[in-house]
Amino acid sequence: MVPVVGVPVGEGVEAALAAAQEALYRDDRTAALAHARAALDLDAGVGEAHALLAELLADQADGTAVAHARAAVAAEPGRLEWQRLLAEALASDGQVAEARAVAAAALDRRPDDAALHRLLARLLLAVGERDGALSHAREARFLAPRDLSGLASLGHVWREAGEPLLAAEVLEPALRQAHPMDPARAAAGVALARAWIELAEPRKARDVLEAALEADPADTAGAKVLLDGIDGSGGELTPAFVRALFDQYADRFDQHLVGKLGYGVPGKLREALGRLGLVDGAGLRVLDAGCGTGLMGVEARGLAGTLAGFDLSPRMVEKARARGIYDRLWVGELVEAFRAEPGAWDLLLAADVLVYLGDLDPVMRAAAAALVPGGRFAFSVERAADGFVLQESRRYAHSEAHVRAAAEAAGLEVEMLEPLVPRLDRGKPLDGLLVVLRRRSAPSSARPDISG
Repeated sequence: MVPVVGVPVGEGVEAALAAAQEALYRDDRTAALAHARAALDLDAGVGEAHALLAELLADQADGTAVAHARAAVAAEPGRLEWQRLLAEALASDGQVAEARAVAAAALDRRPDDAALHRLLARLLLAVGERDGALSHAREARFLAPRDLSGLASLGHVWREAGEPLLAAEVLEPALRQAHPMDPARAAAGVALARAWIELAEPRKARDVLEAALEADPADTAGAKVLLDGIDGSGGELTPAFVRALFDQYADRFDQHLVGKLGYGVPGKLREALGRLGLVDGAGLRVLDAGCGTGLMGVEARGLAGTLAGFDLSPRMVEKARARGIYDRLWVGELVEAFRAEPGAWDLLLAADVLVYLGDLDPVMRAAAAALVPGGRFAFSVERAADGFVLQESRRYAHSEAHVRAAAEAAGLEVEMLEPLVPRLDRGKPLDGLLVVLRRRSAPSSARPDISG
């Protein structure tokens, strides 16, 4: 027998594989690679050696890991863990379609494999199949509720699928309950911190990242980069923050806002529009932006021939749908929704919605594009002395000057702007503004003006 480097003379494949595993236990990847390759020099068909090399070479982008994973599966097609290894290698190599097919076939054989569900969740999300990704993520969580490493991976899936609140709700208690020496603590902490950042909770993110660095001073999870980038002031409110806030709030929204805080903006907007000549039976095409549970829709239904609404919060949209007053409802973001249907609306309504936006210039321009000539945009804001400012309440206040300037720049005329008490705050009336803007009329070749 010709001696093989790294394997004692007189010993063969089993000795080489044992030496490779021992090297891995010592975290000596270089030695593990040498021993695994030595095993293949002795017998090129050894599946264990190919599988080990596929794992060790997973971070290389040259297809080597995929080749070794294929060889391992070819050696023993019945080994489920090697099929999963091939799917992972294909996914890392960007071969998403084949990775998905391999993983799905393996899952058919072993539907209780949490790792396969996690992999399919990532793969489906990569091709935009959000609902399928979330379904596999739920199953993976159910099958392995205490696998901190697996939950960290799911945390990234949930966040990228637009569910950072779910990531935080799962990862926060999992980290509290995890063993202090669990090697996945840092990765889970980073996943949780990313969710807190999207939820506009920088202080919570900072605490989690500092704990992750303490658990892993080598920072293999990348906590320090995130920590350095956190703005302790809280920054702008994100759509994810607003969505999570109202998803949590949906079940008690009406009772708390109307009953306890004296919220009356929808009725006041409807009364103001009546003073401008808009009466029930007008048959307008009305879009209720940030519709919430439908309080504004109830007031606007009489004006509308068509009443549509949207909200960032799916749970709010469900509540609004239950009222049975809308012709169309969907989950969406304000500026995007306005831009989606140019010149489609006679009346845009935004009751207590712009308080979650800072600079009003983008929404004014989008509103102008969405309206027919002569169409109106009616909304409320909380009043600031100058410009716009994010308050301690995590709501923006806007000055009259800022509202007027943004409207003028967008081609909207101020038809009404007057003081408003939108609700109570700590038992005291809030200072706000009720605003109705009107899109300037277009030349005679355009659609006819709608007048009150």
